[in-house]
Amino acid sequence: MRVKYSFSSRRTRNLENIRKQREKYPSIAKNILAVSDIILEVLDARFVSETRNLAIEKEIKERGKRIIYVLNKSDLISLPKLRRLSKGLTPNVAVSCKLRKGIKELRDKIKIEARKVEKKEMKFIKGQEIKKSEGEQISVGVIGYPNTGKSSLINSLIGKKSAGTAAEAGFTKGIQKLRLTSDIILLDSPGVIPESEYSGINKEAIAKHTKVGGRSYTQVKDPENVVAELMKEFPGIFEEFYNIEAKGDSEVLLEELGRQKGILKKEGKVNEDQTARVILKDWQEGRIPLREEN
Repeated sequence: MRVKYSFSSRRTRNLENIRKQREKYPSIAKNILAVSDIILEVLDARFVSETRNLAIEKEIKERGKRIIYVLNKSDLISLPKLRRLSKGLTPNVAVSCKLRKGIKELRDKIKIEARKVEKKEMKFIKGQEIKKSEGEQISVGVIGYPNTGKSSLINSLIGKKSAGTAAEAGFTKGIQKLRLTSDIILLDSPGVIPESEYSGINKEAIAKHTKVGGRSYTQVKDPENVVAELMKEFPGIFEEFYNIEAKGDSEVLLEELGRQKGILKKEGKVNEDQTARVILKDWQEGRIPLREEN
């Protein structure tokens, strides 16, 4: 039975949206830094170094801001490996929004850092314009790559669904101001890929951003190339997950999986583009586990 997957129109819309937002997002992120007393940099616990935004971290230090590294999705990696990957990042808190682990620790850490900050008049963002509002508040900006789980983290911190969430990268389009306590405000910002890394043609950059969820499986161009790069970096795990003997050959994996799932073109050939997107969807949603040696 042939199964029809409709990724094309959605991918076109998402690519167009990325082009429109590419210059806007970094500007909003810089405004977040300007008005925040404390910054939460949300990182993917499996890919700590790959999801750090070093340019933003440098600016945080230059501005004398406080930073807390939040290692999200910690349920997808062993604790010893996470400790190795996050060595030198202090203070940091490992959390799992899915399992609600580490949330209380992070909330307490924010409160501790907030006490160190001299209270000042809170500023907020409307579009990209910085204005003042009444009252003395501590502002906590939440930044990170797209799809590292910033909105889910905020929902977990405040205990209710206030920030919109979606599995697709780039869901949050504007700034949201949310109350953590009577004197602490959270500022949720859109996910930002560093400007120096953004590329529409660099295969390594595209593969990296897709690997960490910075580009959704619906958005990425040439998903077959990304699958091939992932198979090189993580040998054996895709064959094991799909129970297909491909011996590291992405073309074999795509051919076999496409036929298993009935992802075929009219002439009976496997639709490699859509099959690759199914693999990337499983990957980005955490269904394909990493081996400890990786």
